[in-house]
Amino acid sequence: MKQLLLHFSPDPVPSLENFVPGRNAELLHSVRELANGLCGERFVYLWGDGGSGKSHLLRGAAAAAWSAGMEVCFGSGEVPEESESCGLAVVDDVHLLDGGAQIALFNLYNRLRDEGGRLLASGPCAPAQLPLRPDVVTRLGWGLIYQLHGLADEEKSQALQAHAAARGFRLPPEVPDYLLRHWRRDLPSLLAALEALDRYSLENKRAVTVPLLRQLMQEGEL
Repeated sequence: MKQLLLHFSPDPVPSLENFVPGRNAELLHSVRELANGLCGERFVYLWGDGGSGKSHLLRGAAAAAWSAGMEVCFGSGEVPEESESCGLAVVDDVHLLDGGAQIALFNLYNRLRDEGGRLLASGPCAPAQLPLRPDVVTRLGWGLIYQLHGLADEEKSQALQAHAAARGFRLPPEVPDYLLRHWRRDLPSLLAALEALDRYSLENKRAVTVPLLRQLMQEGEL
């Protein structure tokens, strides 16, 4: 089963602490403040390309808010049913909401506004470009709006180095360089590949090197 490690290696559990901000430091600060009930603005919308980290941030914010004692509800491409009682509603991929869900989000926004609740939502584009009802688009545009900027290669390499250090092994700089040239370039895929490589090195009792990574890829028929 070694050849399947890269396919089935789990992604790291998303948190605000292991999100690599790059050029998104202000955005991360606002999301952290929102999750802890400290942000003056109670409605935040994030947008960016696939793999930019939107879902990571939303799940991390939900976990942080829950740890802070806030009632949280989470939906991806849907409005969560338990939203009637939550203090922080998190809705990922709002562009996937059908007609009924858009009405539910409209009503949820109004309830949260009236009752002091908070909303964190995300989509692939700015609110004005969303294929949603005009009244929903308007409300998503009333709060803070942030575009997530993807990490540069150097920042991805630094993130891999930090992840390796957290797992207790040394990562030669040529390994991230090789991954960035020959593997999927989004950070979740890179981190999953690194974890698979770590396990593979332990199984084979060999140091993490580019030849070992190449061997793992070849066994996986990548």
